[in-house]
Amino acid sequence: MDYRNHYPAVLRWLSTLIDVCLALGGFAIVALVFCNASLRGFAGFDLAWSLEVTSFLLLWSTFIGCAAAVARGAHMRVTEIAEGLFPKTGQRILSIAIDLIIVVLLVSLIWTGFSISAHTWAQKTTVLYWPVGLLYASMPVGMAFTLIFHLYNLYFDIRNPVLPHSAHSDGGEAVQ
Repeated sequence: MDYRNHYPAVLRWLSTLIDVCLALGGFAIVALVFCNASLRGFAGFDLAWSLEVTSFLLLWSTFIGCAAAVARGAHMRVTEIAEGLFPKTGQRILSIAIDLIIVVLLVSLIWTGFSISAHTWAQKTTVLYWPVGLLYASMPVGMAFTLIFHLYNLYFDIRNPVLPHSAHSDGGEAVQ
């Protein structure tokens, strides 16, 4: 279920901003790789800095993309087993329990990512001399955005019971 239509204005704005950053980052990755490969093939040299920029963009896009997927409700869930084994109330309790475990996991990733980023901030990359911690900061930042969306999605799911996924061709939908 795409949660973005149910978000308050601030979360919709944040989701749109993340989508724009992902689109620009993806375009920049493709352009940098294409230009660098073309230069290497036709001119016999490459832009050393483009490899560092591309790796930064790829890592940041990965973790920010996780938040975009959560906002869309696009992370994969296998619900067939739970639907076959548990009644609807049991499925709802199991879904909430899993969501709470995900919250704990996201908080753990934010904490660990912040620690890694802080410990590597003084190190510099070889070409651009950017802090290595900036590369590792992608994890806590991306997981923080993911946590924000996930908490709102959890709140929405608790307030709005969901029909089983098997009743819909495109996944579960909130009961109106």
